[in-house]
Amino acid sequence: MKKLILPLLIIAIGVLFTYRLINLQLIGSVGDGPGQDPAIKTTTIYPTRGLMYDRNHKLLVSNQPAYDLMVIPREIKDLDTLELCQLVDIDKEQFIQSIEKAKRYSPRLPSVLVSKLSASTYAVLQEKMRKFEGFYIQKINLRKYHTDAGANLLGYISEVNDYEIQNNPGYISGELIGRTGVEKQYESNLRGKKGKNYIQKDRFNRTIGPYKNGIYDSVPVPGTNLELTIDKDLQEYGEDLMIGKRGGIVALEPKTGEILSLITGPNYDPALLVGRERSANYTALYYDSIAKPTWNRALLAQPSPGSPFKILNALAALEEGVITSNSKVMCYNGFYVGNELKGCHCGGGIRDLREGIAVSCNAYFADTFKKIYAKFDKTSEGQDVWERHMKSFGLGDYLGYDLPTGAPGRIPSTSYYDRAYGKNRWFPTFIISNSIGQGEVAATPIQLANMTAAIANKGFFYTPHILRKIGDDPITDPNFTEAKLTTISKKHFTPIIEAMRDVYETGTAKWIQIPGVSIAGKTGTVENYTLIDGVKTQLTDHSLFIAFAPVEDPKIALAVYIEHGYFGARYAGHIASLMIEKYLKGEISRKDLERKMLEKTLEKEYAKPLSGEPFEINEYDW
Repeated sequence: MKKLILPLLIIAIGVLFTYRLINLQLIGSVGDGPGQDPAIKTTTIYPTRGLMYDRNHKLLVSNQPAYDLMVIPREIKDLDTLELCQLVDIDKEQFIQSIEKAKRYSPRLPSVLVSKLSASTYAVLQEKMRKFEGFYIQKINLRKYHTDAGANLLGYISEVNDYEIQNNPGYISGELIGRTGVEKQYESNLRGKKGKNYIQKDRFNRTIGPYKNGIYDSVPVPGTNLELTIDKDLQEYGEDLMIGKRGGIVALEPKTGEILSLITGPNYDPALLVGRERSANYTALYYDSIAKPTWNRALLAQPSPGSPFKILNALAALEEGVITSNSKVMCYNGFYVGNELKGCHCGGGIRDLREGIAVSCNAYFADTFKKIYAKFDKTSEGQDVWERHMKSFGLGDYLGYDLPTGAPGRIPSTSYYDRAYGKNRWFPTFIISNSIGQGEVAATPIQLANMTAAIANKGFFYTPHILRKIGDDPITDPNFTEAKLTTISKKHFTPIIEAMRDVYETGTAKWIQIPGVSIAGKTGTVENYTLIDGVKTQLTDHSLFIAFAPVEDPKIALAVYIEHGYFGARYAGHIASLMIEKYLKGEISRKDLERKMLEKTLEKEYAKPLSGEPFEINEYDW
């Protein structure tokens, strides 16, 4: 028996080696893909990223070729470091850091050494690649913009970082990912699926050909094209109007909730965040703490809504039955809180609801606000009812739109005031500023635009959204296709809309009329305070305007917010009227006004908070 042990052992070893050889040569590595075999080179083929179009199928974003210099650390041999560094325009220290990072990622897998080579650098380097073992050039796709507008809503892409690679197995070193805007929100649709080629090498590391005749190779699947709701021409026009100004403009289609334009000022050319200068350009933009061009004011700014908020208080009062459209209030050039007179600029006199809105009478809405609370035994009960009405218009919380950034605004609750004043120790006079859109209420421009769309629709709205089609398929997400009802009955909107038409025809916005277009609007002049040397100082007011048009069949609803823009009609109102005319007519008839809005800037106003200089407001000072 002992004589058989050695022969049997030899036979067993022979069988094992034979099986392993057959497995490697004919079947492949058990449990591993071909990419795990050191004799096989894996090349990733990146897909083209999905294109973006506007609502009229005008191209916004496409792709352009670029090239990354890749390295596989363990395959580096006889490297002339100095020559390679000179070819790709990096210093030796940067080269060493990149190689060490690549080794930490994986000695046997490719990493990016230098990203986004220029076409001229690629052309020269390609001819000399045979000299640099362990290195190869990987073709990638960068974004190409067909507009200089929309940077904050379109977003940008950049390379995945180590954390993202570790937590997202589908991404590899050097791959690009959406960082902001649509690029981030719809990354899964836009990115596509990578392809792979497996190349067999011999023991001298020379290429033999496709591994197993390419049976494991895969072709990339392009990303899906997206049609956005944006109107390219309107977006570009709005951004031109915002040059030299800070603020936000949001325009919606009331019948669908589609975002026609979403503008933040100041903005920047999206092409700045493409190519090798992307990082330096982004750093300069991000750390501009004065103008904040990367901060999307249309979605993130939360000013007091000012006088447009009076409309919601009127609707709540009508719904609660505490006023009618004929209810009248005497304005004594303001209203009293205790013995203190709070001012009003309407001129005083007896006002009904329609006049109160048309001339923006503070006294009328202070009285109306108190009547809502007087209906209930406890102030807290009135507050709960008021809060419910306000929030039904999409205020005080994230709207649920399909962009990856936003702010909730603020509709204060009973608990909010209980914390501030003590439970059951506060009354309507404590919060009377909310009656005119000051006080503790706050709203983003997109919330104000959505509120306006709900008024235009007489009691319902569709959640604002930026996506219209995925490929050729219209969106079906019920969050965007099903209407949200407000708490206000349809019948109460008719007198409010007629009053908003008066704002435009005879009231506070009567000088911004568009020939042949009926508009329902509301001006807002929002008080603006800051601390200068520890002293509360009033600065130039913010300018607000909401509107929809045409009144008979609303096709556009918008909100315009201009920081330090004086009265509501002065900057916001004029810009809103130009945006409406541009969208409805395609061209501007009021060329003098257009020229003023395009040329006029507010840079001197934005410098005042730093110096604490006094200011003067003159409605007709152009």
